[in-house]
Amino acid sequence: MNIEAADTFQARVARHAALADPARLRIVDLLTLGDFSPTELQAELGMSSNLLAHHLRTLEDAGLATRHRSEADRRRSYLRLAAGALDGLVPGAVHGADRILFVCTRNSARSQLAAALWRQVSAIPSTSAGTHPAEHIAPGAIEAARRHGLDLPHLAPRSLGEVAGATDFIVTVCDAAHEELARLGGIHWSIPDPLRLGTKDAFDQAFEDIARRITELAPRITAA
Repeated sequence: MNIEAADTFQARVARHAALADPARLRIVDLLTLGDFSPTELQAELGMSSNLLAHHLRTLEDAGLATRHRSEADRRRSYLRLAAGALDGLVPGAVHGADRILFVCTRNSARSQLAAALWRQVSAIPSTSAGTHPAEHIAPGAIEAARRHGLDLPHLAPRSLGEVAGATDFIVTVCDAAHEELARLGGIHWSIPDPLRLGTKDAFDQAFEDIARRITELAPRITAA
C-alpha cells in the first residue's frame, strides 16, 4: 500500500469513526441541509456547549465539517458540511415544498443566481427576494452566470414582503438575511457576498458554491 492510498484509507476510517457517534451523526444530518452556528446546533441538540465543542472538533478533524466567521456578526461562526464529505453516503429526500424561496439581503446576486440555478435541476418552482433589495441585479452576477452558461432573467430585485408565501421553503443565502429571518425557519447557506470584493473570482466562487449546494439539495426536496 503506497502513502497516498494509506492516507485515503485513514481518512475514510476517521470519517466512519466520527459518524459512529449518534450526536455527531445528527449534526452531520443537519449540515446536509444548511449551515448552523454552534449556538443554533446547541439549541437543536439540547447539549452543553463543552460537549458540543468536542463533537464539532471531532467532525472538523475528520474532514466532515468546516467553520468560518459570519460576515454580519463577527462574533458568530458557522459550521458547514465539507465539500465531498459524504461522497457515497447520499441522504434521502426529507422535505416537501410547493416553492423554493431564496433570500439574501439585496436580491442582487446570490439569491438571483440560486433561483435561476434551481430552475435548471428541479420542476419545483423557485423565486428570490431580498430583505433590503437593491435597485438592480449586480452586473458581476450577470457576467458570472453567462460565463457558466446561465442567463439570469431580467427581474428587478424584490422585497421579501412582495414575494413570500405562507408555504414557501425558505433558503437564506447570506448571513445577514439569515440572522434577520431566523424565526421564519427554513435552511441557511452561508455564501460569502461577492459584492464585498467585486471581483470576477468572487462572483465565480459564489456561483460554484451555490451550484454545488443546489445539486446536493434538489434530490432531497419533493413536490408537496
